[in-house]
Amino acid sequence: MLSSSFTIVIYAVIVSSISFLIVYFLTPLFIRYLINKGRVVSDYHKPEKPLVPRPAGPILLIAITSGEIILYFLLFDARIMAILFTTIISFVVGYIDDIKVMPGWFKPLALVLAGIPIIILGAHGNHLNLIFGDSFIPILYLPLILAIIPIAGNTINSIDVLNGAATGFVIISSIPLLFSIAIFGDKNTLLAGLPLLFSTIALYRYHKFPSKIFPGDSGTLLLGSMFGALAIVGNSEIIGVIALLPAVMNSFLFLSSVKKIVEHRDVKSRPTVMTDDFKIMASREKNAPSTLVRLIVVRGPLTEAEIVKRIFVLAIFSSGLAFLSIMMQYFFIKG
Repeated sequence: MLSSSFTIVIYAVIVSSISFLIVYFLTPLFIRYLINKGRVVSDYHKPEKPLVPRPAGPILLIAITSGEIILYFLLFDARIMAILFTTIISFVVGYIDDIKVMPGWFKPLALVLAGIPIIILGAHGNHLNLIFGDSFIPILYLPLILAIIPIAGNTINSIDVLNGAATGFVIISSIPLLFSIAIFGDKNTLLAGLPLLFSTIALYRYHKFPSKIFPGDSGTLLLGSMFGALAIVGNSEIIGVIALLPAVMNSFLFLSSVKKIVEHRDVKSRPTVMTDDFKIMASREKNAPSTLVRLIVVRGPLTEAEIVKRIFVLAIFSSGLAFLSIMMQYFFIKG
């Protein structure tokens, strides 16, 4: 464990800088590589429907893996490798879906495997950290781990519908999560979470409106699953759920309306449609699924950038609730 505040700062600067700089400087090269290989998809929310390279998952994986491996050799903490292995498995699941269209059940079921490293390496506790105390659930906690990773991964994947939405949402939601880990977890886990935040900040530079690259399933599943792994290892599961509330609501709305696990691309009725002036409006079809975006535009059409701003406002609000929950929990424990 770390003993010096100065050492903690140095380690934090190292892993944060490496993760940020790899994504920031390698992404333009990877964009050109994807274009040359024809790995592009249409951005349907733009008038000219430009072709955008996809996926950015491999760059995120390189950046996060580099930061985590360096951190492991500085600390020799097995929990760091548990978080990394979970992240890698989630990336592989997403990358398979990027290169080959898989059925709707594939990602949720395959992501169960991503939770296994946390169990095998003993990176979890036996208590679920609640707002007004904790609950000792040593047996129940194991299946809970196997459920959290698929839920977190697919939650971020489901909100990746507009330019910059997923990466910006992860950035905002990661701040209260890391703050919670600093209080209820430990310094090593906090340091392990910095590559997630700073690699996503760098990617947002290229994913924000108008996107120069899309994360793809490999990118969003990686980000969501690593978020979930950090929440588990950092004793901050409930805080993580609160921070992700808008994305969780989006997944719940979609699943409750289609009543089965299915890929968005396989849904016949779209939740939103484009207007003649390329704004997004709610679909009037009765069978159209409910989503967060459809709720946002239910009062009238909005541009893509306007919708993303509203998603970020919701993310800031849920992150504020997460901070409030952290303070309530902290003072309850101290009291």
